[in-house]
Amino acid sequence: MLSNYHSKSDVTKAYVQMHLSILLWGATAVIGKSINMSEGLLVWYRMIITTISLFTFILFTGKSFRVSSKNFLALFGIGMLLMIHWLFFYGAIKYSNVSVTLSLFSSTTLFTALIEPVITKKKFNRAELLYSLMAIAGIGVIFKSDTNSYTVGIVLAILAAFVGAFFNILNKGVVHEVSSEVVSFYELLSGLIGLTLFLPLYIHIFHPANLVPSTQDWALLFILAVFCTHFPLVLSLNALRHLSAFTLNLSINLEPVYGIALAFFIFGEHKHLNNGFFLGTALIMLSVILHSYFASRQLTSDQPTNS
Repeated sequence: MLSNYHSKSDVTKAYVQMHLSILLWGATAVIGKSINMSEGLLVWYRMIITTISLFTFILFTGKSFRVSSKNFLALFGIGMLLMIHWLFFYGAIKYSNVSVTLSLFSSTTLFTALIEPVITKKKFNRAELLYSLMAIAGIGVIFKSDTNSYTVGIVLAILAAFVGAFFNILNKGVVHEVSSEVVSFYELLSGLIGLTLFLPLYIHIFHPANLVPSTQDWALLFILAVFCTHFPLVLSLNALRHLSAFTLNLSINLEPVYGIALAFFIFGEHKHLNNGFFLGTALIMLSVILHSYFASRQLTSDQPTNS
């Protein structure tokens, strides 16, 4: 029987892996905005490159591709959700901008606080809802702008957050039985298969201007797929072995901070970082620090004492 005990070193390592993955994810929106392709083809090429990267890595490290039929079906379903989440996310960026998308993406934590107790049957935690609302308030303070012209982008961003909340919750039940790399590989492969079957209809409906990436887009897609997808996916799944889905999703609120800051400098979405940005960042950091502190205290109280 597997033990639920986690040493402090394991938890510390998990927090480092989690925040490194979030830092890498923070660049995905900016890179996606820079790629001159529609969201459907962008996600398709991203999944192709990442799947090949993961497949090569697993072969090189000698890990087994074997999973049980139960886990394979679970990974297939989660992979489809990941694909849909990415379509909504990059669609939101294309129909609005990086700042609008990332500011609304923070609602992932709110959806997680509401959805996780229903799926995992755990007791509803009012404190987690409070942390979620604090983080969302922080993002709201960061981005204050007239978004009436971004209605489609706003809807897509909220849908991306809703679907994204399921991803880590459902992965929590798989990462203890299957290696992180294999989990990522089958999820990406499943999403790629689903999107490939859907792609002809997508092209027929939306008529994307560019079907084949330019040289610059190939370079950006490689960076996006390997350094901002392969690495952080594996790191975040490793972190999930010792952290809750809520902890990960709450900390992902730092991703919009990194992404919005990059968008300010690269795309000029704001001319400078105003006081609202720093106040919003402080609220988000406070929500993460408070949750981490109380989660650490709970971990300490749950650990057995030596007699």
